[in-house]
Amino acid sequence: MTDYELVVGIETHVQLKTRTKLFCGCALQFGAQPNTQVCPICLGHPGSLPVLNRAAFELGLRAALALNCSIAPFTKFDRKNYFYPDLPKNYQISQYDLPFSSKGWVEIESGKKVGITRAHLEEDAGKLIHEDKGTRSFIDRDEDRNQEPQLVQEREGRARIRTRAADPRPGGRRKDRPVDAALGRRERQDAAHA
Repeated sequence: MTDYELVVGIETHVQLKTRTKLFCGCALQFGAQPNTQVCPICLGHPGSLPVLNRAAFELGLRAALALNCSIAPFTKFDRKNYFYPDLPKNYQISQYDLPFSSKGWVEIESGKKVGITRAHLEEDAGKLIHEDKGTRSFIDRDEDRNQEPQLVQEREGRARIRTRAADPRPGGRRKDRPVDAALGRRERQDAAHA
């Protein structure tokens, strides 16, 4: 048996209370008929240019200040490229290397301060709606370009676990090896723990 330490950081998606989406003037009205709150910008049509929602940015800054974050003097948005059925333009506008805020903290009930790596803005993708029988799926693009602030917590959640890692080779012997959950890779057990 080998002892491991599981280290967890949490990324939380929250919703800002704005009347319009993050990069266009389409209304944010939850419960509306699907695909009724869209425009060429939401749908990512060629030549359409997104414009940042000032109210969403100001609310994001207020949230960052409430989390004791440092506010950057310069920020920018990036394209996160990937294909997903409810993301028609195959990229998502997000903040990667220069978010508007970083290095914050929040105090929880126990009195412990939990570190906040960053708070940044990102547009949301649409929503897939699957039939109960699983034969068809539909796409609701009303949520495209919705503002979606993300709060990224430092990797501070810790728990001790005991487990045994098996050698994946056919007929291989069992070997105890720690798993670094924070990095998502296996590493050889330190000689001091052998």
